[in-house]
Amino acid sequence: MSGEIVIPERSGTAFPLPRGAQLTVIDPKGEQVADLLAFNAEDVDEVISSGRTLDYAETIALTTGHKLYSNRSRVLLTIVEDTVGCHDFLLTPCSVDTFHHFYPDLPPHRGCFGNLAEALAPYGIGPDRIPVAFNCFMNVPVDGRTGKLKVLPPKSKAGDHITFLAEIDLIIGLTACSAPDSNGGTFKPIHYRIDA
Repeated sequence: MSGEIVIPERSGTAFPLPRGAQLTVIDPKGEQVADLLAFNAEDVDEVISSGRTLDYAETIALTTGHKLYSNRSRVLLTIVEDTVGCHDFLLTPCSVDTFHHFYPDLPPHRGCFGNLAEALAPYGIGPDRIPVAFNCFMNVPVDGRTGKLKVLPPKSKAGDHITFLAEIDLIIGLTACSAPDSNGGTFKPIHYRIDA
């Protein structure tokens, strides 16, 4: 795909996404998660909401045709294409605390939370405004009997992608995830493309 922008491994970025534009998030090498946040560009107190979205969708298996809602019940993004069909909207962005909790023997990393906080700061969005992200390509099966969660390697293959349509003017935060289990034990870049 032409016009792709690279997010290096274990890093993040933020950028405006105007209403009507399409954002395609691409896994160029396979098995790499990308945490995605969306804020109303006119009022950053309005932000993507896992709770609202899962409530209205009546499923945790979000894919083509599903809408991602804000904390004010407005549609921010619509998924218009999805070659994977396996994403997560339950778990929070990984952080230094994530590493202390799950990976005490590894050097701590600021993770997606730290990367998003830095990238969003120029837009006036502080760390306390970072909610649960839509985790593109993340594979988090839930045991239907016990409710137990697992974090397994993504099902995405090289070149897989998910495309979102912006329903209002947005500020997007996007990462190449930093947590070992989420990415099959390796870290790779994420690519993205914006189409008018």
